[in-house]
Amino acid sequence: MIFALALASNRDPQQNFQKAFAQIAHLGMVSFSPIYLIPCRDGIGADYWNAACLVQSQLSVDEMLSLLKKMEADSGRVRPSHQISLDIDLIAWGSHLTAMQFNPKKLPLALDVKVPMSDLWEDALFTHSTDQFPVIIL
Repeated sequence: MIFALALASNRDPQQNFQKAFAQIAHLGMVSFSPIYLIPCRDGIGADYWNAACLVQSQLSVDEMLSLLKKMEADSGRVRPSHQISLDIDLIAWGSHLTAMQFNPKKLPLALDVKVPMSDLWEDALFTHSTDQFPVIIL
């Protein structure tokens, strides 16, 4: 199964991304996008570090969702808040990139999902404006 994940953090983002990337890397074959610095969707909170990844894993969708929720909780995630330690969303899943099922709860996709995901996966849903965002180097 291939899982498309979107990651975001604006509270201790370097620490939270390093830990999340390490945990995700143990799930199977993984490709990570660059990390982008993108303004808060609501214009209220601090800018976010945003990234995407494709994970090929033997986990089920329910197992993946459970793991992502645990990773968020372990990072100290508080809801609701504009200070996000770690947000990991399951955007889509499937056996091949040409036959993915998109998570209806995440549609329409936000710019902070489209920008990093478009680096990993060519799909019309990831088309976005030509805005340029700074890339973060871990």
